[in-house]
Amino acid sequence: MAQKPIVFYDGGCPLCQREIAHYQRVDYGGRIHWVDITRDTGALAAHGLAFSDAMARLHVLDGEGVWQTGVRAFVAIWTELPRYRWLGRGVQKLKLFSLLELVYTPFARWRYGRRCAEHPCQ
Repeated sequence: MAQKPIVFYDGGCPLCQREIAHYQRVDYGGRIHWVDITRDTGALAAHGLAFSDAMARLHVLDGEGVWQTGVRAFVAIWTELPRYRWLGRGVQKLKLFSLLELVYTPFARWRYGRRCAEHPCQ
């Protein structure tokens, strides 16, 4: 039986917080469980996810209990949200994961380096 996806995000990152707040506003049915990893590190430990790993890339534990990271994590979010479902399905159907990772991965590295310079991520 599928469970609610769990999104582990960095609530201390202004950009991340704005994006997630937008997704939370359009999550009308409460289809996703949102976890701010800067406030709830216990949730990370409960799911066996290291803080530094969670800070390095967006992580979603999908409804089937499978970890999705990076672009696949975004697609897991989008497919649950009415306004974004088309986007998630489009990425899946057109197999755009690798192409989008070419953009996401350097951004995630830059964000991690900058964020962790301010606050240690280990």
